[in-house]
Amino acid sequence: QVQLVESGGGLVQAGGSLRLSCAASGRTFSNYGMGWFRQAPGKEREFVAAISWMLNTNYADSVKGRFTISRDNAKNTVYLQMNSLKPEDTAVYYCAAKNLGGYSSRSDMYNHWGQGTQVTVSS
Repeated sequence: QVQLVESGGGLVQAGGSLRLSCAASGRTFSNYGMGWFRQAPGKEREFVAAISWMLNTNYADSVKGRFTISRDNAKNTVYLQMNSLKPEDTAVYYCAAKNLGGYSSRSDMYNHWGQGTQVTVSS
């Protein structure tokens, strides 16, 4: 079992930046594929970015070129650097871990979830 704790959310103006962190418990963090998802009020949860245990990455079209996912296995942490933020990026952002190490844009492929962190982008 792995536990995930997100941090780094907050209020930022459009065009600004934030870096989200997700700290994972457990000694096998490097074996997990990791993903970030988000959910805006009244909308379904959607894929944002993912990174495999081999450091392959995948992004939603809406964030390509603005967001960067990375991981530090020595610190059991995955990051989401968010630049050029837009009001439509406002959502609760969730970190997720996937057994077997690959990545996926499907939320049902992930086995463990954090509690979420709020990101609000003002216009």
